Amino acid sequence: MSDNAMCGKGFPGVSRRTFITGTGSILGFAALTGHASAAPPPAPIPPGAHVPALVIGTGYGGSVAALRLAQAGVDVHMLEMGMAWDTPGSDGKIFANTRTPDYRSYWLRTKTKQPLSNFLGFPLDKDVPKYTGILDAEDFSGITVYQGRGVGGGSLVNGGMAVTPPRPRFSAILPSVNVDEMYNTYYPRANAGLGVTNVDQAWWNSVDCYQYARVGRKHAERSNFPFVFVSNVYDWEYMRQEVAGTVPKSAVDGELLYGNNHGKKTLQKTYLAQAKATGRVAISPLHRVTSVAPANGRYAVVVEQLDTSGNVTATKTVTADKVFFAAGSIGTSKLLTKLKATNVLPGLNSEIGKGWGDNGNVMCGRANHLWDPTGAVQASIPTAGIDNWDAGGAFAEVAPLPTGIETWASFYLSITKNPNRAQFTWNSTANRVDLSWQTAWKQPSIDMAKSIFDKINAKEGTIYRTDLFGVYKIWGDHLTYHPLGGAVLNKATDNYGRLHGYSGLYVIDGALIPGNTAVNPFVTITALAERNIERIIAADF
Repeated sequence: MSDNAMCGKGFPGVSRRTFITGTGSILGFAALTGHASAAPPPAPIPPGAHVPALVIGTGYGGSVAALRLAQAGVDVHMLEMGMAWDTPGSDGKIFANTRTPDYRSYWLRTKTKQPLSNFLGFPLDKDVPKYTGILDAEDFSGITVYQGRGVGGGSLVNGGMAVTPPRPRFSAILPSVNVDEMYNTYYPRANAGLGVTNVDQAWWNSVDCYQYARVGRKHAERSNFPFVFVSNVYDWEYMRQEVAGTVPKSAVDGELLYGNNHGKKTLQKTYLAQAKATGRVAISPLHRVTSVAPANGRYAVVVEQLDTSGNVTATKTVTADKVFFAAGSIGTSKLLTKLKATNVLPGLNSEIGKGWGDNGNVMCGRANHLWDPTGAVQASIPTAGIDNWDAGGAFAEVAPLPTGIETWASFYLSITKNPNRAQFTWNSTANRVDLSWQTAWKQPSIDMAKSIFDKINAKEGTIYRTDLFGVYKIWGDHLTYHPLGGAVLNKATDNYGRLHGYSGLYVIDGALIPGNTAVNPFVTITALAERNIERIIAADF
């Protein structure tokens, strides 16, 4: 087998010699300790089980870690707070439609909390049964953070916009990371692993379901803003068939916010599928980690098993040689903040909980003229945006508004250069972790977004919609889809995600990134995880 052939078998871009050198020590260790031939503990993980590597969370960072560890000969067990999402409901579908949320839609809520709470003067939220649904709208003081709950994490509920940030912006985000390595090796590896592709622009220009985006392009270009197409992880051939009516509709039927039943390449179909195929990775859904404590050279991990109503049905303690925190920016930061403050992991440094940001998220809608219809059928997968980052500090995704009716409205999710950063702290009185974000901190994001939309409105003679986020409220400044930070790289950890103070504890998710990526963040989270796990395997195992 050639070196290049070896690249395609596991680590793209890594030669066979480098792969063997980097993983030989762990393979030898595994053989000596019996792990090379042993299967990982079955799911659900039993009390008292021991695993060489335990991964908390099944999102982007955790999935990368699990796959690469397994390929290097390490047995891995992944613990996921949410459900497996592999069983259809009574309607024959695994996921609920965005337009008709039901019990599957929200994490342990009795009423939906939709990002667009109102439409044409009517409130949209409705009562639902309490259930371990797919979307968590987690409330903190000043902000609601939307997160995916289930095997696959945020990949289950995001729009699939797979953006590699422009190279000049990267150093401002992660100055301790080698830019050449990221753009020559780890971003390409991440894009390949995620199945990132580009929409056929000729087809895009011809189909009704992207009329809304073409209207967005026309308005952007008439105000002299750059309009850019963005890569995605959707299967475009499947969407072509959706449009043709030869397969069940998914994105063309508005499926997104509460999961996509067919065309989107979530982590379930990419990294996690590969990881499970190794035979070395097991996943326990509905398992929530509450403690990670040193124990005789290993770590004792306390886990609560949940039922679909959120009740704790069992509490288990398992042990692991190494633990990877991959519960997302919020989950990882909350757990580490609690463990430090309660003296379970007192050796963690003072950077734990700091550097959290919302990726500058703010939403708005514009009311267009009657001669600018955006289409009753809108594909839920966004494909493009308006780039005013250098001049105004904002990138605006031209987002769908898949109501099923003509709205004469353009809708946008902006990512902005918001400088504000919050901190997680332990509230011993309330026995919870608090976040110091203030709603007023969104004002820089609003101002940056206005650098685009004030100009477009003036040019087009249009106005902002005031009916989407409440009564007479223009800006969706109460939320984020892109939580980042809380255990920042090279501050709370070393330059590869090793937590200071404890050998064998790692952060490998969005908590490493200090509050902003200038674009949709999941490709950067994935690429950084690829970089870090390669070094960790070579040096630590």
